[in-house]
Amino acid sequence: MSAVKVSKKVLRKWEKLPGKNTFCCDGRVMMARQKGVFYLTLFLIVGTCALFFAFECPYLAVHLSPAIPVFAIVLFFFVMATLLRTSFSDPGVLPRALPDEATFIEMEIEAANGNVPAGQRPPPRIRNVQINNQIVKLKYCYTCKIFRPPRASHCGICDNCVERFDHHCPWVGNCVGKRNYRYFYLFTLSLSLLTIYIFTFNIVHVVLRSVDSGFVNTLKDTPGTVLEVVVCFFTLWSVVGLTGFHTYLVSLNQTTNEDIKGSWSGKNRVQNPYSHRNIMKNCCEVLCGPMHPSALDRRGELIELALAPVPIPASKNNKENPQTTKTTAPLIPNEHTPDDVKSSIAPETDGDVKEKLSPLENKPPSSEPPTPPPADPAETTAVLEEAF
Repeated sequence: MSAVKVSKKVLRKWEKLPGKNTFCCDGRVMMARQKGVFYLTLFLIVGTCALFFAFECPYLAVHLSPAIPVFAIVLFFFVMATLLRTSFSDPGVLPRALPDEATFIEMEIEAANGNVPAGQRPPPRIRNVQINNQIVKLKYCYTCKIFRPPRASHCGICDNCVERFDHHCPWVGNCVGKRNYRYFYLFTLSLSLLTIYIFTFNIVHVVLRSVDSGFVNTLKDTPGTVLEVVVCFFTLWSVVGLTGFHTYLVSLNQTTNEDIKGSWSGKNRVQNPYSHRNIMKNCCEVLCGPMHPSALDRRGELIELALAPVPIPASKNNKENPQTTKTTAPLIPNEHTPDDVKSSIAPETDGDVKEKLSPLENKPPSSEPPTPPPADPAETTAVLEEAF
C-alpha cells in the first residue's frame, strides 16, 4: 500500500517564463540564448582598449598630456556600462495570455467574425485604435495569444512580443525595445567616440615616434599600435554609420522595424502618428522619457504543488498471519468449467457409491460382546421394592 504526499516548492517566475531567453543572478539578468557575438563584442572592445592603455597611453601622457589616458578610461567605462545595461535588461517583453484569457479572446474573435464557411479563409485578426486622429491596426499574435500594442512586434529569435520593438541586435545579445533603446543608442554613440579617439591617438603616436626613429622602424617597434589601427579602421565605418542611422530614427521618433517595413513612408498618405514634428521633442521623448517598469515580474514567487507516492510499511500481525483466500470450484460444473476441474467434481454414480460402502459390508463381526444399554433409574427402583 502507498499514500500520496503533497509537497510545496517555491519557484521564481523567470523559471517558468516561455520564450528563448536565458536568465542569470536569480532573474536579474535577461539575455537571448545566442550570445556568441556578444562575447566577440566584449573581446574587441576590451582587447583594443587594453592595447591602447598598454602601448600608447604611457608615451602620450609624457609627451602630450596626462589627460589623454584619463579621458580614455572614462569613455571606456561609459561604453561598458551602456553595453551591459542594454544586454542584461528586459527590452520590454510582453507577458503571454493565460489560458483563460486566451479562451476569452478567441470567443470574442469568433463572435466578431461570425461563422466562417468551410474552406473559406477566416478574416485577419485585427483591431483598430485611433492615435492622434489616425487609425492604427493592432495585430493578433498567434504565439502569445494577445493583440499586440501599437509599435510592438514578435521577435522570432527570442520568441517574445516586445513593446516598441526596434530590432534584435546580436552584437549586444538581446532585443532592442522600449526599455533599453536609449542605452543602445548611447552605447553606439559612445563607442563611435571611443573608436575615433583611439584611432586618432594611434596615428598621433605613430607620427611622434616617426620623427625620431623613422616610419618603418616605428611600425616594427610598435606592433600593438598597428593592430589597433587595423581594428579601428574597419570598425569605425560600421559603428559610426550605425550611430548616424539611429540618430536619424530618433529625430523622427521612428523604429528600425517601422523604417524597414515602410510603415510611415508616406506611400499611402499615412504619417507617423508618434512624431511631434519637432526634432528636439522627438529626441527628448525617446532618450529622456520616463522608464516604464518591466511587465514580467521576473522575480515574483510561484508555488508549485508536487504529488509523490509514499509506501506504507505492513504491520507485524499482517506479516505473521497473512490472510489467504482459498477458491473452491463450483459444485455443479457448467460450460465454462475446465475439463480437469470437471473430472474432479463429476457426479458420483451407483458404482462409485457401492465401492465406498463395500468395505463396511465386508467387515467381519467383532468377537467382543455388545455393551448393554444403560439401565433406567426408575426401573431399577421398582425391582428393588418387589424384592423386599
